[in-house]
Amino acid sequence: MELIIEEISRGHKLLGRHKTIKNTVTIGRGYNNDIILTDPHVCPEHLSLDYDGENWIVSDKDTINGSFLETGKNSADQHVISSGDIISIGKSQIRIIFPHHPVAKSVTFSPFESLISSTRHPAVIIGSMFLFTFVAGFIFYLNNSTKVTFTQLLVPSVGMTLLFALWPSMVALISHLTKHDARIMNQLGISFVFFNLMWITDVFETIAQFNLSSNWPLTGLITLFPIGLGFCLFWLNCYIGFHMTKERRLTVALSLTAILFGGSFLIKLSHKPDFNPLPSYNVTIMTPNFLIAPSNTTDNFLKDSAQLFDKTRKAAQKK
Repeated sequence: MELIIEEISRGHKLLGRHKTIKNTVTIGRGYNNDIILTDPHVCPEHLSLDYDGENWIVSDKDTINGSFLETGKNSADQHVISSGDIISIGKSQIRIIFPHHPVAKSVTFSPFESLISSTRHPAVIIGSMFLFTFVAGFIFYLNNSTKVTFTQLLVPSVGMTLLFALWPSMVALISHLTKHDARIMNQLGISFVFFNLMWITDVFETIAQFNLSSNWPLTGLITLFPIGLGFCLFWLNCYIGFHMTKERRLTVALSLTAILFGGSFLIKLSHKPDFNPLPSYNVTIMTPNFLIAPSNTTDNFLKDSAQLFDKTRKAAQKK
């Protein structure tokens, strides 16, 4: 009688799978067992699974910590096994499955796979990281009031690139430690693509703030772009590195987005005084090329102002 025994974690993550055709299967820490567990809380000869011609029966070998069904504190000794039963042994768990046990439907490839596959190419990764380094260096140059050399710009820009590379590397490491496929190249490629998109949204946000009043609702909508990009990045990081349900992936991405952007907002809010006696000004200085509306000459401005006063004077005279 064939039998499949899966070693699983407490969260039901598959750690190992064994298939046997023997009528008696022994499980324990001893090397003479059919299934060898490394859990120190498991006895050398812990339990056996015996087929009596009709059913599989669990037999506990008078162990120190016992064997229990996952559904409660009931002992698993002399339990008649049903396909899918989970038995706790020490701090380990095994799931017993019969060959006819149904499996989940095959998962079709997501349309994101083509995007993810294209970003893992070494040329794309190198190009994305180079572009990120170039933009970071350019921003350092604009924010520096004194003359700086190329080397002085190279060090902080490369440092920022390496700092941002820690995020996809950390996600890949966690994925590897949790027995998933790390896919470090995919994580690096997709992350730096979104990092560069965030640079672009930052440029558009600066241009919008330069052209529009702070009370204009469009400025608030534009600030949602980086939040949306951050959510998409976290969602794809989870999609690439972990096998999880859509609901859990959505929850994790939303939680990380809320922590990142919500935490940044709270930090800015905590440093803002309740009352500022000094007026604050937008010190962003940009060339006229960034103006969305055409600029006006001094003569036209004075002419328009005079017409405005004329209209006001006529309106006052009517009253």
